[in-house]
Amino acid sequence: QVQLVESGGGLVQPGGSLRLSCAASGRTFSSYAMGWFRQAPGKEREFVARISRSGGRIVYADSVKGRFRISRDNAKNTVTLQMNSLKPEDTGVYFCAADEVLSGTGLSPSEYDYWGQGTQVTVSS
Repeated sequence: QVQLVESGGGLVQPGGSLRLSCAASGRTFSSYAMGWFRQAPGKEREFVARISRSGGRIVYADSVKGRFRISRDNAKNTVTLQMNSLKPEDTGVYFCAADEVLSGTGLSPSEYDYWGQGTQVTVSS
């Protein structure tokens, strides 16, 4: 089992940047593919980005491609989401998640086995 704790959320103006971090503890971090999801009020949780166990394969949602960057440091048991050129529609609670089974595309929340508690990101002027 792995425990995940997100940090780095906050209030930022449109066009600004935030850096989210997810710290993992428990079983070997490099055993998991990691993903970031977000959920706006009244909406379903949606895929943002995913990084493979080694970091060699990365997938982004079309809505964040070119603006967000996911990375991981297996020595430090962390995964990071650098968010630039933020828009009001990026507002929501951001969750990091760990995929242990690695059997699907990694785009659906149901494929992830462990979740953090989430961190709020608000983009507003």
